[in-house]
Amino acid sequence: MAFDYSYLKQRIIDMYGSQTNFAKSLNVSKGLISKKLNSKVGLSQEEVILWSEKLKIPKSEISVYFFSFEVSKS
Repeated sequence: MAFDYSYLKQRIIDMYGSQTNFAKSLNVSKGLISKKLNSKVGLSQEEVILWSEKLKIPKSEISVYFFSFEVSKS
């Protein structure tokens, strides 16, 4: 199952300027961030909480950023 992380990607750019800078703030590789944002690797519950804190996403908006389903293009 793939999620649509377009809002999350934009929030990362708005807050950190790039996925690379966001990755540095988490002490992980940019490649790992890319894999997670492209649904190649899943996000854990702990990561959702940490990322939402780093990105100052209100708890009431977590579902918008992390749990929007990707719409099939077929």
